[in-house]
Amino acid sequence: MTPLLFIAISVAGGFGAATRMLFDGAYKVWSPRSTPWSTLLINVSGSLVLGFLTGLAGAHLLPEAWHIVLGTGFLGGYTTFSTASFETIGLIEERNWGASLLSGLGTLIFATAAAGLGLGLGGLF
Repeated sequence: MTPLLFIAISVAGGFGAATRMLFDGAYKVWSPRSTPWSTLLINVSGSLVLGFLTGLAGAHLLPEAWHIVLGTGFLGGYTTFSTASFETIGLIEERNWGASLLSGLGTLIFATAAAGLGLGLGGLF
């Protein structure tokens, strides 16, 4: 990995994390409930975009360096499996079974489906 690629990934990761923070903060102002819907939406949307970028890269329509910077950098900073896991455990501790099931399994199922959809869409071009 070149130093320039490393720097680009690092900067993109910072922008991804900042984007997540802004989205999460705006969502919590709009809906200040304890259910982690914003984290679910962030992870699903990030999976969709990563699938799309991977489809484009697989069709040789996106240079590999851009795939790495956007996928590993920006989307790596934007999505957050650890927060989803932590929030799910919090819901279990609160005995909020429905929300914990949606948070845990919903993240897995919906994010995986979104990644597949994005991959299919990206491969159409």
